[in-house]
Amino acid sequence: MASGNHQDPRTGMPATGLHPDGLDPDSMDRPVFRATIRPHQSLTHEGFRIVMALCCAVSLVTSVACVKAGYWPVAGFFGLDMLALYVALRVSFRRGRSFEEVVISPIEVMLARVTHRGERREWRFNPLWTKLTKVEDEEYGMQSLTLVSRKEFVVVARDASPPERQVIADGLTRALAQVKRGY
Repeated sequence: MASGNHQDPRTGMPATGLHPDGLDPDSMDRPVFRATIRPHQSLTHEGFRIVMALCCAVSLVTSVACVKAGYWPVAGFFGLDMLALYVALRVSFRRGRSFEEVVISPIEVMLARVTHRGERREWRFNPLWTKLTKVEDEEYGMQSLTLVSRKEFVVVARDASPPERQVIADGLTRALAQVKRGY
């Protein structure tokens, strides 16, 4: 056999590009775990229109009744209430565009947080030094998840509900264990 053509003893196939330990160098940066975490949004854009239309209709009917009864200032306050509701729901929709992305590969744990303005912040950790800490409450469930690596702490899934945090925690725990087992 020529000096450049080694065979994998397990498969008998040529072992081109394999590390002496049998690891595929191309697979070292492939993600073991990948998740995009978005805040929960209870209303769709169509739901927003329906809620606003119903609230405006109720406000208009009540305002007309109050004006006829001589309580004309009430109509103005109903208008301010509708404006405040509209602004609050628009802000909620805008904040719903933010997200977190978590990627775990054998060589890196990466957490990226993107705000509703598009500002991106990233943290990168060595998976061998990274652990996941959890704060749980019997009554309310998973309260927080934190990636800890050496002296750096980063909260994960800030905007997720406790049951969603539990699912994310399970996935992160399995992925970190899998990566650490590989070494």
